[in-house]
Amino acid sequence: MKMPDKTLPRLANNYLQTLIGQPVHAIDTPALVLDLDAMERNLASMAALASQHRIKLRPHAKMHKSAALAKLQIAAGAVGVCVQKTSEAEAMVAGGVHDIFISNEVIAPLKLARVAALTRRVAPHGGKIAICVDSMEGINRLAICMNEARLASGVATSIDVFIEINVGQNRCGVAPGDAAVALALEIRKHPALNFAGLQAYHGKAQHMRSPAERRLAISAAIAAVSQTRDLIQAQGIKVALITGAGTGSAVLEAASGVYGELQAGSYLFMDADYAANHPDPAQPRFEHALFVKTQVISCHAGEAPYVVCDAGHKCHAIDSGLPKVHAFSERSTLEYANGGDEHGLLRPTAGNSRLPGLGSLLWLIPGHCDPTVNLHDEMIGVRGGLLKGVVERIITVDARGALT
Repeated sequence: MKMPDKTLPRLANNYLQTLIGQPVHAIDTPALVLDLDAMERNLASMAALASQHRIKLRPHAKMHKSAALAKLQIAAGAVGVCVQKTSEAEAMVAGGVHDIFISNEVIAPLKLARVAALTRRVAPHGGKIAICVDSMEGINRLAICMNEARLASGVATSIDVFIEINVGQNRCGVAPGDAAVALALEIRKHPALNFAGLQAYHGKAQHMRSPAERRLAISAAIAAVSQTRDLIQAQGIKVALITGAGTGSAVLEAASGVYGELQAGSYLFMDADYAANHPDPAQPRFEHALFVKTQVISCHAGEAPYVVCDAGHKCHAIDSGLPKVHAFSERSTLEYANGGDEHGLLRPTAGNSRLPGLGSLLWLIPGHCDPTVNLHDEMIGVRGGLLKGVVERIITVDARGALT
């Protein structure tokens, strides 16, 4: 029987290491490229927003899936990171990140046992693990697994527990009000569980295009959060922290006086979908920092001329639309169209006729950064811009494919 060839990953890694110090044009295509200068400006802008409003920042690492970038965010002032999956948390801990909030419900006993193990792994580093619940059953399953881990290890570790309330996302989360109060009372019964506060993330508000729509949606969320907090505290239970917010609405939660922590993630890279939002004057302007480098591999003349590039859907996610062609100016003269897994079709926009020639290099802005990153093993970090920059570092996507 023929054994699988294990040399390809090694050869690919060797190629990437040879890129360090090389100019941008040496990067083969297609490739996921990170403009480090733009990313660091985004990093500083969000850190400044949090500092201005005296609010904690816990960026969502499910966006970049990189322990190295998580540690960069923490060095810039973040208190830790969020993840959505147990396996993402494991990848972060393995990479040296020790303050992690799994901002999602975990129900399966096997996964909960892994969560309990993580609490023991981070404890010697002064770290902590937090998690969401939205049901009595979820609380009891979590408590059972934490208690079993205590008995098996002899270590009395505990876990911070946030009650997720539905503030408009209509996904996970218990209804605001009395239902959340009942969960807080239940959490207090379990010694291994620390009631830490409320998770109140409004995902739908992030991509409402106008600032007025976003303000209206977040105002309703703030009212629901405030009511729930007051009801819980009326039972003698302190609500120490309300956490939530995303890149599209962060300035609203930051200024609310109700939220104590921001979970924005996409600000670091920015994608085409977030860029379609009409800007809020009060919020920082974040730059595109994540790109797919591609080149023209085929040209076609005729009544409807087009060219073909080598970056198809294997390179970028399409759930939030097709990528945009970066033009290094206000408006692109090219439009990307679906060419399948391996190819993209590029046509001139209305009023334009010029097309790039064979071998021309182009840069695509992904529609959605999170799942785009998940398609790649590494990101190539470039310093000095996309045209004349130099490859500075290779960033591993540690949590690629972390689904469980």
